[in-house]
Amino acid sequence: MSTTPAMLHPELLAHDDDQSIYRDGRRLDHAEGTSKPLRAKPEPRPRGAKIHGNRPIDQAEAAARFIAAPEHEKMHDERLWDLRQKRDREMHGIPEWEELRSLASAIKEHTLTNLDEYLEQFEANARSHGVHIHWARDAAEHNRTVHGILNDHGAKSLIKSKSMLTEECGFRHYMASVGIEVIETDLGERIQQLDHEDPSHIVVPAVHKLRTDVAQVFAKTIGTDPNNSDVHYLAESLRQANRPLILAADAGMTGCNFAVAETGSVVVCTNEGNADLSANVPKLHIASIGIEKIIPRLEHLAVFVRLLSRSALGSPITQYTSHFRGPREGGEMHFVLVDNGRSERLGLAEFWTSLKCIRLRSLHEYLPGLSAQRRTELWRQLFRSDRAHHRSDVQQAQIQQPAVCFHAQRQLQQCLPGQDQHPRADLRLAARAGERARDSVRQESRDEGGRRIALTAGRLSRRYRRG
Repeated sequence: MSTTPAMLHPELLAHDDDQSIYRDGRRLDHAEGTSKPLRAKPEPRPRGAKIHGNRPIDQAEAAARFIAAPEHEKMHDERLWDLRQKRDREMHGIPEWEELRSLASAIKEHTLTNLDEYLEQFEANARSHGVHIHWARDAAEHNRTVHGILNDHGAKSLIKSKSMLTEECGFRHYMASVGIEVIETDLGERIQQLDHEDPSHIVVPAVHKLRTDVAQVFAKTIGTDPNNSDVHYLAESLRQANRPLILAADAGMTGCNFAVAETGSVVVCTNEGNADLSANVPKLHIASIGIEKIIPRLEHLAVFVRLLSRSALGSPITQYTSHFRGPREGGEMHFVLVDNGRSERLGLAEFWTSLKCIRLRSLHEYLPGLSAQRRTELWRQLFRSDRAHHRSDVQQAQIQQPAVCFHAQRQLQQCLPGQDQHPRADLRLAARAGERARDSVRQESRDEGGRRIALTAGRLSRRYRRG
């Protein structure tokens, strides 16, 4: 019986990692750090994909150039393989892993079938805490809205934490065009910003770079020693360079991992504390929120928090799980709720379930090398509505007990006037009958759920038309 290798390229293992932290004779394995010290030989750095105006990016050409740099290719493979191994260890470390995944999927499915109602609940609760709420139909409206807020406050510089939504909206390019400086505070995002490259990965933005590449970037931009590629030196150098910019910023921006309808609060998960700096150092805090980020209740957050970092980084939890509920004294807080095609996707029978995604890394790593036709086929397979028994492709986790048991009187959805209770809302999971209950709920609610989703998409569209 074959076993998976601990390393794909053992020659990358460094034996002089004297600055690592050990506990009980074991090197700490946490956050975005690798579980083993790696070091590649320096080599010329391959640049990212070439942009040719509005023409499609030639991914095959970019991949060929990257593969032609063997040290970069080996290190990239080893890093991602290490992340995958850590993810699998964390997955098998909790017996209720598959129960958590199923429960998270059911909560998201319920939320999407009632998305307009939960968005209005979130808006009302956030406003009650003194938060300003804005709605953006698309990326352009999001950028204009944020620009307007900044103009109203005379802001010329903005610090921001990591946000895939702002990347989706082309936010930094827009801000540059109107004379507003945006400073990324996430380490990987800042590396990419200083190097004038887009992120190459949704979780580890600079995963394609060697430490020697980063040393060269920092030498040119923040004046570090180009021959010193020690990771501790590089990280501390950027910290010292960024801190004055953070303290002097006129405004701060964060993304949003989860928006809780019950409380009107936004939750951001990070490992560097940079979201807390972005939200709390300047008096003005703006959060960009995709409308699919809504979850109904605070108690549901625990399900997603237990899944998020385990799948994204292979760590039990992010170092910071920050809740933003209202502005501090003397400050101002704005939430920008962004559609940008989400309500349209919600009305598509084959693709609406993609809105369940909480932006982990696994799908991103498996799809990029496929043709457009094959990627679409695989996407349909992964997110088709009858995929009720999906399991990990590594090993089925043994489910010994339910992760969460909803009280019978605390269901996710109350009866709406003139309507029967929606079957999908009954998410009470019993320890022994959980699988059978979920199968029954899905089967009974499929037609009704589809109808509710279409109605929700229609109501959202009408709201945007009303302005």
